[in-house]
Amino acid sequence: LFSILLVLLSKLALNTSMRPYMLLAYRNLIGAAAVAPLTLIFERDVTRKMPNLVQWGWISLNATFGIILAMGLYYYGLHSTNATYSVIFLNLIPVMTSLIAITLRVENLILTSWCGRMKLLGILTCVGGMMMVRLYKGKLVHHPWPTHLLKSQFHAATSPTHHHNMVAGTLFLCGSCLGYAFWLAKVFPYRYWATTLTCLSGSLQAFVIGILIDSKKSAWTLKWDLQLLTVIYSGVFTTSVAFMLMSWAVKRRGPIYPPMFNSLAMIATVVMDSVLLDTNIFLGSILGTLLVILGLYTFLLGKGKELQHAAAAQKANQKQYTSNGEQGGHELQLRHGDEIA
Repeated sequence: LFSILLVLLSKLALNTSMRPYMLLAYRNLIGAAAVAPLTLIFERDVTRKMPNLVQWGWISLNATFGIILAMGLYYYGLHSTNATYSVIFLNLIPVMTSLIAITLRVENLILTSWCGRMKLLGILTCVGGMMMVRLYKGKLVHHPWPTHLLKSQFHAATSPTHHHNMVAGTLFLCGSCLGYAFWLAKVFPYRYWATTLTCLSGSLQAFVIGILIDSKKSAWTLKWDLQLLTVIYSGVFTTSVAFMLMSWAVKRRGPIYPPMFNSLAMIATVVMDSVLLDTNIFLGSILGTLLVILGLYTFLLGKGKELQHAAAAQKANQKQYTSNGEQGGHELQLRHGDEIA
């Protein structure tokens, strides 16, 4: 739900001449302010353990990949395309991350195993679905729901003429997926502090880049309108609330659980984009989206089984290590007893 409203609100705000890096800077500044109280509640004792210079460097680099490149390029891609098209790329992030890990040899793709074949099949299906969405249009699908409900309020923002550069938008969205894929792992062990500091670093970087692009005061002025609503919503809900919910889900069900609901967000975004923004739905988009969903679930199924096997193997190794340690300790105790005797 958070991602659906975020994409739609961001599309409307960007189409009303809001600069992407302005949205990025204010969003992360508010996000840092929203998460900061949680650090005082759950990580109050960590205040004296602030990150050192090396950790600060990694946090800044993390903000560059996860905020400046991933989110910034996504906003540019969203502005050049539409919500229906751009939300598909959010479902490709787990696949893209796995491809980068395989390329860097951080992760292995073993085609002799069932899990490896499922992952490869899922990757190929996602790529095929994405190509179908991009290259095949097909017939216009007539839907039963009313469209363009925001025509009177946001006629300029919802005009189809804003979808004017699909090639550039696709490149931006692909770059965004790469940014998410290179989003670095944990370098500071306290997640609330790490989130707050990452948001602050990303906001500062976005301000610097945005000022270099456009330093006019009017470009950075927020009014009581849709732009302010988008900034507050994206900062509070998609940074703090969504972060806590995803952390809660990952802790209890594992890292594969949250991406399983991406398909629901994709379908809902397609419907809401058509209802609110009058975006046409074509047969090629439907078929390609279904292929992406099928490929994502196939990939997640293989990845989930792979993680289960790895966890079972690690547990068996720990059990064997514990057993050997107990046996060694018992022998050491006997030898020490003999020495005393």
